[in-house]
Amino acid sequence: MLSFFSFVSSVFPQDSINETPKEVKKAERIINRLLRKKRIPGIAVTVTRDQQTIWQKGYGYADLEKEIPIDPQQTIFRIASVSKPLSATALAKAVEEKKIDLDSSIYDYVPYFPRKKYDITLRQLGGHLAGIRTYKGREFFNKKELSIREGVALFEEDPLLFEPGTDYAYNSYDWVLISLAIQEATGVPYANFVNEKVLLPLEMTHTFPDENNDSIPFKTTYYSKRGKRRFRRAAKVNNYFKLAGGGFLSTSEDVARLGNAYLKGEFLPVEIASQFTTAQMVNNNSTYYGLGWEVSFDQKNRPYYGHTGNGIGGYAVFRVYPDQNMVFSLLTNVTNPGIEKEIDKIIDAVLDKISPSEKLAP
Repeated sequence: MLSFFSFVSSVFPQDSINETPKEVKKAERIINRLLRKKRIPGIAVTVTRDQQTIWQKGYGYADLEKEIPIDPQQTIFRIASVSKPLSATALAKAVEEKKIDLDSSIYDYVPYFPRKKYDITLRQLGGHLAGIRTYKGREFFNKKELSIREGVALFEEDPLLFEPGTDYAYNSYDWVLISLAIQEATGVPYANFVNEKVLLPLEMTHTFPDENNDSIPFKTTYYSKRGKRRFRRAAKVNNYFKLAGGGFLSTSEDVARLGNAYLKGEFLPVEIASQFTTAQMVNNNSTYYGLGWEVSFDQKNRPYYGHTGNGIGGYAVFRVYPDQNMVFSLLTNVTNPGIEKEIDKIIDAVLDKISPSEKLAP
């Protein structure tokens, strides 16, 4: 693993390796401004290049009252919809093992799902092309202990928004239904399947289902904003029912491990992985979404795949830049902080100095 100053000297040439380069100082100034203005309680940053960690640091606090610092290797955050790429990887494993066919009907795996006017495939569900609705009422703030099957029951009787394949509607319930299909197809509880097929092989040892489980160490305190410059503890919610779409906990280091598994290209066959990280088309227009992965371009027109997550007590940004062979994983412990522009600037501070063909010095 490269040290922080090895990263500095190899990526940002300078006269003295003991001096933090201006590009990283700029990124840290943005983070410190967010902390000083109390827009976030804390943030964990992990950046890798060529499967090596080149910048990893925690800023602010995991618990403000106790002044517990953030450790990007250990502090556990709610990653919200960054759960979808993790679930997509589990689905890809089920495809690789021929337990699931992406173009098969959902009724092949969940025959008791109420019949709709149109058939629905797993591929359509994975790309948000199935016409399933998003949250309504207080579902996003659910406090009940619901199983995945009970989560599907929340929306299963509702009509489709459109004929599958004809439009795009982002939601987490698509992935709740996929996780139920994986359970039925494999005969293994969904959380166990993810653990066996993804978390253990990738050594993501600090990634867990978001349950009311106080035995998980190093969990951050979850916050919401109270006014412009104050935080309060976030409302209690139970996210297990939507585990696949927004219910995992993780560290910034573990999330980066997932991105590097795709860059390395050995964890999944290329012909399967590429289906997940290629944007789907509707009426000859890109949805900028693959299967469980956002597939888009940043403000400098650099291609990436990844995901953004926004949940109660957590906000996460995960990007994989294949041209630069880099992964960015940034996790915060507050609901909807509204820091999208600042995150772009933090990422730009590093990427603006790197060309796609440039390699780290040995």
